[in-house]
Amino acid sequence: MTEEPTHPSANPIARSGAFHYRRRVRLPVSAAEAYAWHERPGAFARLTPWWEPVGVERATGGIADGAEVVLRVGRWPVRLRWELRHGPNEPGAVFVDRQVRGPFRYYRHEHAFADESGGSGCVLEDRIECGLPGGAVGQWLGGKILRRKFERLFRYRHAITRNDLSCRRRYVSCAAMKVLITGGTGLVGSALQPFLTTQGHEVAVLSRSGGDGRIEWDPEAGRLDATALEGIDAVVHLAGANVADGRWTAAKKKAILESRVQGTRLLMERLGALKQPPRVVVSASGMNFYGDTGDAVVTEDAPPGKGFLADVCRAWEEEAQAAERFGARLVRLRIGLVLSGEGGALAKMLPAFKTGAGGRLGSGQQWVSWVALDDLLGIILAALHDERLTGPVNAVTPHPVRNTEFTETLGEVLHRPAVVPVPAFALKLMFGEMAKEALLASLRLAPARLEAIGHEFAFPELAPALRHALGKDEE
Repeated sequence: MTEEPTHPSANPIARSGAFHYRRRVRLPVSAAEAYAWHERPGAFARLTPWWEPVGVERATGGIADGAEVVLRVGRWPVRLRWELRHGPNEPGAVFVDRQVRGPFRYYRHEHAFADESGGSGCVLEDRIECGLPGGAVGQWLGGKILRRKFERLFRYRHAITRNDLSCRRRYVSCAAMKVLITGGTGLVGSALQPFLTTQGHEVAVLSRSGGDGRIEWDPEAGRLDATALEGIDAVVHLAGANVADGRWTAAKKKAILESRVQGTRLLMERLGALKQPPRVVVSASGMNFYGDTGDAVVTEDAPPGKGFLADVCRAWEEEAQAAERFGARLVRLRIGLVLSGEGGALAKMLPAFKTGAGGRLGSGQQWVSWVALDDLLGIILAALHDERLTGPVNAVTPHPVRNTEFTETLGEVLHRPAVVPVPAFALKLMFGEMAKEALLASLRLAPARLEAIGHEFAFPELAPALRHALGKDEE
């Protein structure tokens, strides 16, 4: 299809049979700041939910007038090329996406920002007008499908925009930093990159493969060029082998431990040798540091527990403490179960629960300490900026739940029963030691240090967090 005309007399809004969609959201910043957030690198990635099969083939000029983006939409074997051009815009107030070629007869999307009186924030309104192929039948049937699709998409996008800008407002007075990320291709690292760039930071990524502007490293071979790290202000260290990827063999346990110990040791050695080492290091750890704690409420002051994962976390944190020797403020994040439909433990649960074959694990009485992925990003941002955070920090929601409640809530969000329990003996038979420590252990963590600084969670309750992670509504 060709680009729709911009002359008012030819505007498709005036055409009969046009599809219209509008949705508004209040944002806690000015219209100018909300507009600027959309201008920064990473905004499109932040606004694209994991379930949408959209890839960027080419993009030039951000959202400036005349800038173009070419998308690939859909899944194989049906993938469509969609060419869009931005403009005409009103900087700080409105930017527009217009179809040049693509699946619609015409398409226009206005992102309009208007300040509220009193300077308390602004309102973003997304306005879409497009023509659907297929005549009257296409308009009737396609319109219903498209409206449901847009409702799901923009409910997610507006939540992301509102929450990210709340983080931006909280730390707007803090200086922009150059942040080094390890584990940048993992679930958390891949989300953290666009989150930080839209917050106004510059990001560098350590990668085993290098290329694409990344810094190459090989922890096993002890290879990392320290000169490439000069100018780094802060580090977020996330790299480590997956702990819940099947049964633990001796080789698997060795890889889990050494990927953390060797990688952290090499990184700290290179950072410590810099002329100007980073001012802050945020190093990942896990809630399993505490072992199986039963019904006890566990704060950061609790001692390490027993078991393989507790030993791994303790060794990981001990290596990270080298950061304190070169003067960095070190924050050790003991991360709970991260909620995301894109990956991690929740994504592995979805196939069974979607078919109605999900249920509690073991007795279901074990406590699950969890955190929404977007809240974890906010915690990392707080760790980078707030000097009151140092040492261990429990990166979990204030509201842990028992496994029975977790699985029942997941079933409710998916509108499926959760009545097929998996006995503990079956889990141990399938997964051995991993089942005992990662699936059946009880961990009731409290984020005491986050609460002490008044940290705000976007998703403190489980059901809303799951709905956001999975793109589900309340119906």
